[in-house]
Amino acid sequence: MPQKKNSIMVKADLKKVWNFVRSMNNWAPLVPGYIHHQILSDLVSTWEFKTDFGLFSKKIQLRVDILKWEEPSKVTFKLTGINEKFSGNGFFLAVPISKRETKMTGFLQIEAFGTFAAMINSMLEPKLDEITEELTIGVCKKIENS
Repeated sequence: MPQKKNSIMVKADLKKVWNFVRSMNNWAPLVPGYIHHQILSDLVSTWEFKTDFGLFSKKIQLRVDILKWEEPSKVTFKLTGINEKFSGNGFFLAVPISKRETKMTGFLQIEAFGTFAAMINSMLEPKLDEITEELTIGVCKKIENS
């Protein structure tokens, strides 16, 4: 099952990190290839983004269900493909290092299923590295610049 974890230091205190991460409206637009998202409730949203797989690109639509808000440090979520057969999960974890620095970790795990699952999962592995790293860095930069 393709998965990736990426950690980065944020020049911000834990409260500032939490205030940003607690709203999906803040971090959904930072997904690489972002097209749009819609908040359906405090715990459910749909996201659409475009990603490249070698010679072709694909619009991905997914449902994001927040499983747990653990203030002030962790958001855990589940991913379900709307237009593609995949499922997954992830989290953002913030750990205070000092009064002005927080370690931010992003984690994504996605697995395709169905007829071409093995092929799709092998293509997902490097893409997931890129998406997780770009999203985590994007969130951190946005927090530092706000």
